[in-house]
Amino acid sequence: MARYIFLNDAARDLYVDWPGTAREIVGMLHLYASHHPHDPRLAQLVGDLSDSDRDFRRWWADHDVYQPRYGSKRYHHPLVGDLTLGFEAFMPMGDPDQTLGLYTVEPGSPSEKALRMLAGRTADNAHISAAGAAKHEQ
Repeated sequence: MARYIFLNDAARDLYVDWPGTAREIVGMLHLYASHHPHDPRLAQLVGDLSDSDRDFRRWWADHDVYQPRYGSKRYHHPLVGDLTLGFEAFMPMGDPDQTLGLYTVEPGSPSEKALRMLAGRTADNAHISAAGAAKHEQ
């Protein structure tokens, strides 16, 4: 997720509050680092992001820690427009390195309608891809 947020320009357009979301990702990396200070993959990731993004460098130096619990995220999807998703984060007992994120929308909201449109597009694309693959096999 950190690579996507900081190295993919599309992320800056997708997240309505990109700076807030990016800072949260940095805070989650700091939380992970507090439990795994000698993880070579983390060191490589921090080095790569520090070399590539000045915002990451600045926020990493702040040493803020963030552990998600619940809240909402606002997105601007290129196909369906604005979405607001609520989320809750759960940690399985006995495995603090794992987090399960559950995202929800208000029933009947514009966000629900937008997600249904996306789901329909995905279902249509899957149907078209399956039909094309079957045709190609013949």
